[in-house]
Amino acid sequence: MPQVNVECALPDYGGLLTTAQLLSTMTRKELAGLVKAGKLFRLCRGVYSFSAPDALDRLSALDLLAREPIVACMGTAAALYGFDTENTSRLHILDPGVRMRPSTNLMVHQRIGAPLRRVDGRLATAPAWTAIEVARTLRRPRALATLDAAMHIGACTKGELDAVIREQKGRRGIVRVRELIGHADGRAESPMESEARLVFIDNQVPTPELQYTIVDHYGDTWRADFAWPDAMVVAEYDSLEWHLGRNALVHDRLKTARLQECGWLTVPITVDDVRGDPVGLSDRVKHHLANRRESPRHAVRAGAFASVRAY
Repeated sequence: MPQVNVECALPDYGGLLTTAQLLSTMTRKELAGLVKAGKLFRLCRGVYSFSAPDALDRLSALDLLAREPIVACMGTAAALYGFDTENTSRLHILDPGVRMRPSTNLMVHQRIGAPLRRVDGRLATAPAWTAIEVARTLRRPRALATLDAAMHIGACTKGELDAVIREQKGRRGIVRVRELIGHADGRAESPMESEARLVFIDNQVPTPELQYTIVDHYGDTWRADFAWPDAMVVAEYDSLEWHLGRNALVHDRLKTARLQECGWLTVPITVDDVRGDPVGLSDRVKHHLANRRESPRHAVRAGAFASVRAY
């Protein structure tokens, strides 16, 4: 493999190199060999990097190609802010005014007048605008997850989201988002918690407390995804990823046991419950709530041991 002298190029281009720069030190065959060997990465037409690129690198490559700053939008902007629930891999950018052909890795959007903000040195559509734009394209459960996530990290407030909904009146999907915004809650800590909450809403399960903390007999504090304190019932979303390790499994078993000692009943929730049998999940929770409310002896037994508060 050739030893490429790129010292003079790196400071000017932030680690990016154009085809012309590379061909000044190697042949096209050698360039292709570096790419095939995984020692050189093609970010977009005519722009390369010697390190595996992230979204910011790919956007910088487009800057170089367009010869002006590129503005991130949709899922790419959401990822920059930290609330991309959909793990967006395709770059989404505003039309820079120069021809850029959409591909499996790039989508160009026309959004004249969209409010902008700078994040990590990069211009992107503003957080609330981005959240609503993304939510309009998603199914109801994932749309709510996006709204929750944007609020959870403090990227925007419900008031700001409401304002954008009014601005985007008449756009595709906005009616669905308008119906969901009243349910958006920044206390949700994962997209699947948001999906589970929407299942409860759609199936008339009594409204739970979110991220509810409970102090056990030993003074240890535990937090439940969903809680109905009057019935002393909690529901916990069990992520398969969370249970990959032994320590996580031991933690969950200890949590369930400690809450049980205090008189709490734990209802486990899985992705199959939420997406495959939402009615069954809702009926199960409602059944437990009804039984516990009709037989309140558990509350008497728990007494002062169930020291609880909303998070």
